[in-house]
Amino acid sequence: MQPISLPPLVLALCCAVGAGSAFALSSDRDQPLLIDADHQKSTEGQTKSTTDPNITHLDGNVAMTQGSMKAHGDHATVYQNQKGVLDANGNGGSLVRIVLTGKPAHMEQVHDGDCGLMTADAESIDYHNDTGIAILTRSVHVVQKGKGEFHGEYMIYNRNTGEMESGDNTPTSRVHMVMEPKNQQPAAPPGADNCGYPVGPKAKPVKPAEQH
Repeated sequence: MQPISLPPLVLALCCAVGAGSAFALSSDRDQPLLIDADHQKSTEGQTKSTTDPNITHLDGNVAMTQGSMKAHGDHATVYQNQKGVLDANGNGGSLVRIVLTGKPAHMEQVHDGDCGLMTADAESIDYHNDTGIAILTRSVHVVQKGKGEFHGEYMIYNRNTGEMESGDNTPTSRVHMVMEPKNQQPAAPPGADNCGYPVGPKAKPVKPAEQH
């Protein structure tokens, strides 16, 4: 299947496992989101409302790339406002939500500043582009290189604030974290070359491929 390009989206799951907050490479949002899969089925909303978006289902070896962000899974559902329908930020035709599932679904992204790599695995990665909230459920495993890792069954991550929340007050809920000891070596300098990734738009996004 030929890759399709959608409006920019940052699947930001850059979790601060350890001291300090970490944010996704800011330039990623300026790159087109490329999606590749074995099969696609798209349906268009009919009511010109934010509650009736265009929906694209993708199955089989789903792969996504946007700048430093890479993700893959077995299935993905993409929700996008119709042309002329504005989201809460006043953007028309914007991508609202992506739900990626797999055994597991996987996502990785480079951080601003130290160019550290974050990886996240879960059976479901549900990202809401309008709020910046990512919800990871079932068999969640997040690793922030050089800082630590997290294991659990549920995590909420707010990309806008860097806040991360997991677990609840039920007796069976357990959260497991490993924090790396303080690094005795000097920290790597911030990536002056933007960690090797483009800064401006790499290509002009186009509409999703029509269903055949």
